[in-house]
Amino acid sequence: MVNQENLNGVLTFITPGILQQLMDNRKITAEAASILLYNSRLYSLLEDEETKLWHLSYPILYDMLEEELTTGDITFPEEQ
Repeated sequence: MVNQENLNGVLTFITPGILQQLMDNRKITAEAASILLYNSRLYSLLEDEETKLWHLSYPILYDMLEEELTTGDITFPEEQ
């Protein structure tokens, strides 16, 4: 069960995929990708266990981040 205390462990599995997609798609360095991700509103929300964003796949999270970076908005996917 994921809770606020062990969420950081879960994030260590999620963030590498997001960072890699940022580097590949934007042709930027790991440092630049890290700055974009860790300073984003999406990452702040991801760090809050109550949002349950941690259960989404990193490709979906990446798409949400790209939306934030290009439009300033974040669209949350509907539960299936």
